[in-house]
Amino acid sequence: MAIEHVLAVVPVSDLERADAWYEALFGRPADNRPMPSLVEWQVTGGGWVQVTVDTDRAGSGLLNFAVDDLAATRDELATRGVGTGEIQPVTKGVELSATTDPDGNTITLIGNFRVKY
Repeated sequence: MAIEHVLAVVPVSDLERADAWYEALFGRPADNRPMPSLVEWQVTGGGWVQVTVDTDRAGSGLLNFAVDDLAATRDELATRGVGTGEIQPVTKGVELSATTDPDGNTITLIGNFRVKY
């Protein structure tokens, strides 16, 4: 098996509201709208975030994004109206800051991420 893409699926209750919020998060409109209940952003070469209507699961999603500069990312998001929590040091120099979308799905930004610790 050769996996070429990873697609993280975020369940929401209102696609129009979520589309606007994720557009602010990513700083650009969705890359694709393959069906009326789904929008998606390509966030890395083979990594996609799909936002889809699933009212039963809305608010239960968890996304983690490793960013190159956590403080700068928080500042940039603030200019787009996306608030994030204070930076929390965790372990081995890693730092976290979280936000939630309108349904309560949690998006955690990770600073100082490494593949091996």
